[in-house]
Amino acid sequence: MPAKGKHRRPKSPRFSRSIAVAGTGGAALALPLMGATGAHAATQTTAVAHHVEKAPTAAPAKKAAPATTTKTYAVRSGDYLSKIADEQNVSGGWKKIYSDNRSAIGSDPSLIHPGLKLSLGKKAASAAHAATRTSTSAGSAQAAPATETAGSGAASTASSSGYTLPVAGSAVGTGYKVAGSMWSSGYHTGVDFVVPTGTTIKSIAAGTVVSAGWGGAYGNQVVIQHADGKYSQYAHMSSLSVSAGQTVTEGQQIGLSGATGNVTGPHLHFEIRTTPDYGSDVDPVAYLRSHGVAVG
Repeated sequence: MPAKGKHRRPKSPRFSRSIAVAGTGGAALALPLMGATGAHAATQTTAVAHHVEKAPTAAPAKKAAPATTTKTYAVRSGDYLSKIADEQNVSGGWKKIYSDNRSAIGSDPSLIHPGLKLSLGKKAASAAHAATRTSTSAGSAQAAPATETAGSGAASTASSSGYTLPVAGSAVGTGYKVAGSMWSSGYHTGVDFVVPTGTTIKSIAAGTVVSAGWGGAYGNQVVIQHADGKYSQYAHMSSLSVSAGQTVTEGQQIGLSGATGNVTGPHLHFEIRTTPDYGSDVDPVAYLRSHGVAVG
């Protein structure tokens, strides 16, 4: 018989050691050890994913610059540089053509002959390409407008008197009525302005071109009739920018100085006449001064 007053207590069942127990307020939460290991692995995977860098995006390919085009022009009889510049729309005028073809033309831009091959547009295209590159590197900056040399027909700033010098800032060489056997009249019928070949020649006042072309001993010349009935003559020019019958304004370019005709060097021979013909000359310096033009 069992002893009195003694009772055996049943043993409590043991929990598996593979279960982790967490107690809070009497409640227990069992977490499998495998779940904790999987969460740690997921955390590592996420960390690795955060350190993956994207490959850099390739820069867009630059567009190739447009090819520059050069036009070849064959000089024809009667051509001169300013005429070619006007007809072929050369930016920069005759000076641009001469600069681009100096080795072919030589030291005198007035001496071009039929058959001579001239390159037109070569440097102008290069300059345009350079401007494009400058604009690209500057971003949003706007390029300043290009300054272009005035071509034939361009007018200078008019004076208050309506008259101007035929060439700017030039000295007077041989004066009016200087005696000499080299002149058929026995004296110099105009004044000479000492200027190099290629200097712009301007009409001294508004008027109408009476003649423009070859004048024998005067070489290439232009004669203009003015409102007061007088005529101005411009001789020994290398090229002409006007033609007979054309109306011109004060300061308008009518051609370029040169050394055509009977000359010993480049200069502008300038006359004032009472008729368009030789032998009707008057003092050109006195005429200009009477119209408010200072002659040096």
